[in-house]
Amino acid sequence: LLTPALLILLVLVVYPFLYAIWLGFFDKAVGTAAKFVGLANFRYVITWPQFTAALANTAIFTIVAVAVKFVLGMGVAVVLNQHIRGRNFFRAFLLLPWVMPAFVVYLTWRWLYDPLMGLLNYALFDLGLITRPIAFLSTKETAMISVIIAHAWRGFPFFAISFLAGMQTVPPELYEAAQVDGASRWQQFRYITLPSLYHIIGVVLLLSTIWTANAFEPVYLLTGGGPSDATTVYTMLVYLVGMINMRLGEAAAVSVLFLPLLIGLVMVVTGLLQRRGEA
Repeated sequence: LLTPALLILLVLVVYPFLYAIWLGFFDKAVGTAAKFVGLANFRYVITWPQFTAALANTAIFTIVAVAVKFVLGMGVAVVLNQHIRGRNFFRAFLLLPWVMPAFVVYLTWRWLYDPLMGLLNYALFDLGLITRPIAFLSTKETAMISVIIAHAWRGFPFFAISFLAGMQTVPPELYEAAQVDGASRWQQFRYITLPSLYHIIGVVLLLSTIWTANAFEPVYLLTGGGPSDATTVYTMLVYLVGMINMRLGEAAAVSVLFLPLLIGLVMVVTGLLQRRGEA
């Protein structure tokens, strides 16, 4: 009974993972034979300024995007957990950004950010907040935050729906007892809602951290890693080295070097949540 699942796991997960590690020790380009070079690829990659930039950009993108999605998701979940008119409609509508294809979402955001025809610049002009167009995706100061906003908009419904599902399982008697004792809404949220969601928060944060750190579509479709590597995350760097420059060995080395960093980030998130849950 386990054989089909094991075969799929071996073919789709284990083999590519091991092959990527193996490839990192070889000088391999498209159309040429692989030549064993040991740790040369790793030493060479570490000296790249692009590698250092990708390391910092990946950390910033992951931490900020996950934090924004968490805050937005929790806020929306709290609102939709109340007895408001049209609650079911808003719950269904909430899923729209998450279920839409990434291609459609990020090309729409690219149009919104356009300095000449984008809706955002038109709105800022009409409000009198700017006197000249803002190139959101073409300047170092705004490119990363623009990509984060677009990615957070697409990803926060996953947080909201997950938290909302957890809130539905909290017995209403706990809130009624807290109200009788004079607890404010903030105290009810802090001492009843949050502790009840610890396990869900842990799973959602863990999954979102992994997905966000490995995100490729937002950077590729919005900025292509620019301007001047300002938004080049590690997935974009692997694409540029492996698919554009055809240097498969060096691209594999970049992936392998980021693997312990991603594992460390996931372990930090897991450790913080476990300590918080035990407290």
